[in-house]
Amino acid sequence: MRSAAPLRTCVGCGERAPQRALVRVVAAADGLALDPPGRRAPGRGAYLHAAPACWAAFVRRRGPVRSLRRTPSADERARLVDALAARTSPEVQR
Repeated sequence: MRSAAPLRTCVGCGERAPQRALVRVVAAADGLALDPPGRRAPGRGAYLHAAPACWAAFVRRRGPVRSLRRTPSADERARLVDALAARTSPEVQR
């Protein structure tokens, strides 16, 4: 019997999805960073859908990100979205 895939909550839209369908974000010493595909970067992690609508919601949100246990600044959030946009394929950005 196989166990169910782990579910995570998107910090942009707030919807739950299988972990593999989301992009992991890590709270590094120098700000927010994308976790490489192996998902092994050290530090607190949060998850986002690979959709621009979720990225925009993440940037608009204010206050702490509970899973990261910190409050990223608007600049940190915007830099992360820029990194996500550069990393994703053009099909996803539609």
